[in-house]
Amino acid sequence: GAIVREGIHPKAVLYLAIFLFAIAMLIGVYICVNSSWWLALIGSICMAAGYFYTGGPVPIAYTPFGELAAGFFMGLVIILISFFIQTGEVTKTAILISVPIAILVGAILLANNIRDLDGDKENGRKTLAILVGRNNAIRILAGMFAISFIWMIGLVLFHLVSVWTLLVFFSVPKAITATKGFIGKTKPIEMMPAMKATAQTNTQFGFLLAIGLLISYWL
Repeated sequence: GAIVREGIHPKAVLYLAIFLFAIAMLIGVYICVNSSWWLALIGSICMAAGYFYTGGPVPIAYTPFGELAAGFFMGLVIILISFFIQTGEVTKTAILISVPIAILVGAILLANNIRDLDGDKENGRKTLAILVGRNNAIRILAGMFAISFIWMIGLVLFHLVSVWTLLVFFSVPKAITATKGFIGKTKPIEMMPAMKATAQTNTQFGFLLAIGLLISYWL
């Protein structure tokens, strides 16, 4: 986007990326010194995934596995790394709680690919939205939203988390807005509000989940 729409020179973007990677590595070393050097291995894998997501001969983002990769690394892995740094362990509950966040992160990419479907198809990309078609992609997006909320009900029913975590259901209206915003739309500009609503669903869900966990901890 910065190169195509803003006219920023590709080399400038490359140098900025290298600079940010270097800063991330320095911060990573500090974290490893104060926790575990196993994080260096995990961090290296994450940095490689970050590069191959849009770089290399076959960028992951241009394949049907983009949503899976985004959800796994930017949802599951990030949360579990943060949890490990704070507690020194990774628990079953932490993994299960991170799953709906991972799904919603993947939903953001799917929403982006639904919006860019026509342009991606012209450029020879094989995203999930292209393979299943626009209408089915919207159905999958709605399904991802539904699974995220149902997942939380399951965690409560199995007494893995407090009922306070069901505060996430206050983000349901935004998920509905996101889904409806794609229906019947074909032009990217028409789908921008739906894209925004998808990202806001993830933000609201995560924030409300955090509030619910905090309340259950202090009560």
